[in-house]
Amino acid sequence: MKSYFSSFFCLSLGIAFSACSKKPDTYSEAKKEYTWAVVDSLDLNFLGNPMLSDVSPDGSKLLFYDSPSSKIIITDAKGQMLHQFSKKEDTPDSYGYMMERPGFFNQNQLAIYGRNGLFLFTYEGEMQKKIPHPESIGATGSVIHPGKSTESITLQGKRYVLPKSIRPRNSYPGEQEFYDTYRALELVDVDAEEMTEIIPFEQGSLFLNGKGYYPSDYFPAHEAKDETLYFVHGGDPQLYVYQLSQKEAKLDTIIQLEIPGLTPIEGKDRGEFQKGTVMIFGGTAAIRNIHILDDFLLLDYYAGIDPIKSKEAEAIWNEGKEEEAKAMYKKIEEETQKGTLVYSLEDLSFVSNVPPPPTTGGRSYASGGGFAWFEKLPNPDVEEDFLRIYKMKMVEK
Repeated sequence: MKSYFSSFFCLSLGIAFSACSKKPDTYSEAKKEYTWAVVDSLDLNFLGNPMLSDVSPDGSKLLFYDSPSSKIIITDAKGQMLHQFSKKEDTPDSYGYMMERPGFFNQNQLAIYGRNGLFLFTYEGEMQKKIPHPESIGATGSVIHPGKSTESITLQGKRYVLPKSIRPRNSYPGEQEFYDTYRALELVDVDAEEMTEIIPFEQGSLFLNGKGYYPSDYFPAHEAKDETLYFVHGGDPQLYVYQLSQKEAKLDTIIQLEIPGLTPIEGKDRGEFQKGTVMIFGGTAAIRNIHILDDFLLLDYYAGIDPIKSKEAEAIWNEGKEEEAKAMYKKIEEETQKGTLVYSLEDLSFVSNVPPPPTTGGRSYASGGGFAWFEKLPNPDVEEDFLRIYKMKMVEK
């Protein structure tokens, strides 16, 4: 298997909402030091380019998606293949282009979010429900990372799905209306087959400063537990905490994040944006995923590629010096800071900054069963017929 990695206090003065805002703790105030320890590992024996998508809440099953074959693969915790299916053909149960990687939902169900709507399938690939998008959709794009899948939440004993919102809103990122009406997520009532858009750019957000931004700048990272949603708009270093009901999200707290080595996102002149065009950049600074493990909230961060260094590498590539450019891109990627910011779930105080395991190349990860699940970074020069997954625990040094 060859894997190709492409870089591309409550306030009342002047604030209209009643949420509390907390300043970031500095790293000198970190309570403890943690590291990742390998508990176990498994190999998925599959020739292709599978990516870990999700882990079941009890950690007994893993979910993969292989882009070349469009196959959805379910294994047990030892890597033994249990089910696989594909819906890439033009059939009534085809979800179309996948907007998010699939996620586990309820017992023996998967939630798959595509251009054709939100679909629920059994592990065997039988479609059980299709929920159309509330509006016709236009140009869209996706940001794909290991362990990032369609999320869900339980509200008053009932399961809801929380995919990103892809409504066109009759606007585009070159217009102010887009930012005023933007909503990041859909709260999907599966039984009623209704989608409610939630999570705007709150007052004070980076994305309300009059400049234009690409979807990869604000692509949502979120995790939900016990009717509480933890949310970050991509590279805007603010953690928003919401209380969810069956119809709305109420802002509770804002945590100002201190991301090590952050390359701040700089907006563009809105005149550079064209309607119907979507551009995605893989090297943009972002909180790429959020997890809850034990009593901790984990924010998986990527500090972003230095744009000056990136342009230098691009210039070398354009000169036809491909090998030199590849070496420079690799060095830039290695120098880009990555890791996990750890907060206490109890009081949202900063606990630690945990570097990524060296064998994973700083890539994102999944969580389930009280563990984190990392993909081993494969050797780009060797074609392997398996994908190794490390089951890890965060332990104190």
